Amino acid sequence: MIDILFLGVGVFALAIGIWRAIRARRTGAGAGVAVSLIALGAAFCFLSNRAQLLESELYPSLGRLLSNLATMVAAYGIGLTVAEISGTRDRGRRTRLAALGVALTVLVVTFFSTSGLPRGIGVFDELYRTHPTLVVYVFTYTVYLGFAVLDIAVVAAVTVRVSGGALRAGLALLLLASAVAVAYLGGKVVATLRAVQADHPVKALCSGPFSTLPCALDVGFPAVSVLLIVLGLTIPSVPGLVAARRDARTLRLLRPLRAHLTRRFPEIVRIDTGGRSRRERLLTAMSETNDGLILAGVTPQLPAVAAARLVRDLRDEPGEEEPPAADGEPFAADVARLRAIARAYREQAATDEEPSRAQ
Repeated sequence: MIDILFLGVGVFALAIGIWRAIRARRTGAGAGVAVSLIALGAAFCFLSNRAQLLESELYPSLGRLLSNLATMVAAYGIGLTVAEISGTRDRGRRTRLAALGVALTVLVVTFFSTSGLPRGIGVFDELYRTHPTLVVYVFTYTVYLGFAVLDIAVVAAVTVRVSGGALRAGLALLLLASAVAVAYLGGKVVATLRAVQADHPVKALCSGPFSTLPCALDVGFPAVSVLLIVLGLTIPSVPGLVAARRDARTLRLLRPLRAHLTRRFPEIVRIDTGGRSRRERLLTAMSETNDGLILAGVTPQLPAVAAARLVRDLRDEPGEEEPPAADGEPFAADVARLRAIARAYREQAATDEEPSRAQ
């Protein structure tokens, strides 16, 4: 059950992270979110029992170290992402990076300087009393994550009050994830102190992620926290995805109309065919199409069907009379108008082709 939970959450985070990385490469935005999600997914995959058994063949308890390092990198990335959303990205950026570097170094040094690490599942409860390096390891990990989580919670709490819609919902989920993470870290501190003070510490084993309160704090809560983080970082991008899908459909719909107009009025073609994003390419295509419609004599008041027929009946050369200029329109209204004309143009083209096919 624990393997299913950890691998399920890990693969889900990895998939969303890779998708965000591909999208970030295309749009130039969201790279921090992608790194955070990929690091979180890797942490949970490293920490699953089956993965730890394989990793221990390379070095005892290696999976625990890899998972902890990935979790700290993810916390750093999430903190930067939330700070970017709130407009405070550059505030304390060097301090955050320096703290991450110091914490990662301490974890690596204390881990490899500890002898007698267990093979298989990396549970250190029995070793805290006799191995001070592991106490430093856990203390560093917990303190770093604690400050990172509180930083994320504070920035999210301040930003959520002035945000709205999907962004507000995502920040609210990040706040909830931070609360769950704090509970997990608190449970980890208590468990470590008990193991240090116990005369005969024993390895804590869990039959399920929520079988007992300590297991819920140590196993179930981290998985729930990561799931909430993935959702919190993903939900704000949903409106953008809807807009991108509409832009793609508009581009496809405009293609025949734009091609027809650019053949008759080559001068409307832009030297710069558009930027990397779909929205930039759409704006270029709309500008070219609007210029072509103006040259064709189509006014904003002309119905879409009549405008499409006028474009289809264009002569090879434009007339001598200069057509009236179109008034400026908001982007959304312009999109709707061009889509209507483009749709009517395609329908008329299909209707005109049917008699020719019948002949």
